[in-house]
Amino acid sequence: MTAGAERSLTHAMTVDVEDYFHVAAFNKVIDPKDWDQWPSRVERNTDELLQLFNDANLKITFFILGWVAERHPELVQRIHNAGHEIASHGYSHQLIYKQTPDVFREETRRSKQILEDLTGAAVKGYRAASYSITRQSLWALDILADQGFTWDSSIFPTRHDNYGIPGSPEEPYTIITQSGATLTEFPLTTAKVLGQSIPAAGGGYFRQYPYALSRWLFNRASNNQAKPQIFYLHPWEIDPDQPRVPGASWFSRFRHYTNLSRCKNRLEMLINDFPFGTLSDSLRDAPITQVLDLRDGAKNSFQLRP
Repeated sequence: MTAGAERSLTHAMTVDVEDYFHVAAFNKVIDPKDWDQWPSRVERNTDELLQLFNDANLKITFFILGWVAERHPELVQRIHNAGHEIASHGYSHQLIYKQTPDVFREETRRSKQILEDLTGAAVKGYRAASYSITRQSLWALDILADQGFTWDSSIFPTRHDNYGIPGSPEEPYTIITQSGATLTEFPLTTAKVLGQSIPAAGGGYFRQYPYALSRWLFNRASNNQAKPQIFYLHPWEIDPDQPRVPGASWFSRFRHYTNLSRCKNRLEMLINDFPFGTLSDSLRDAPITQVLDLRDGAKNSFQLRP
């Protein structure tokens, strides 16, 4: 772990369980109705991650896509039986701000029910596909609360072409939704560098940055291990032999395929350099003192109060 750091807190290690053909980078060339025609690799890749975490004696949080859970119920049960935390990644991996509230509500209910039926345990956490709870889809937070979720990890306090709410809080905080319900939000990790919020939470950033930079940014975001942070990756990111998707743009190919062969080794270094656990474990280490109140027309201001 990082030199001089003490294991006095737990960072959240999370995996978004989806297949390579689900990603937003390929949504212009792969129609969701054709997903079953693509060779699935999510089970073998997730099992490889399960072995890695077992070898490290580490329990983490898996955000599982409902579409995957329906087709691979034994995988969900293996994750649960290994003692990991299971949370929802929605059902169809579509951008929330391109869905209607009715469609989102039904998909959210469906995916939660699938996971709870398979595990026999309540599912309390949620993560949106491609972090697509943005200023345009804050209405989704009310639906999450109504469906029984108590915490969310969908808001990325950075600027990106598909997601992000720049200027939103960078530490765990309480959200009072537009209808008055409450949720705990664990935002994705960013590090302040020269006044800018630099993504440091994992995924493509983790593969594209040199490992030394990822490590430095994650430590900086945590204020030298004083504040819990969150890391994420996908099973397909440790699979350099996955099928290549024809027709995707050069930029989408860059985002998706860069350094797939290096990701697993880097992940092993990361879990040796920092103390990780489930998202719920990490939240217990996070003093939540900020409240974001979205009622009374404040939904676009993101003004915090004590």
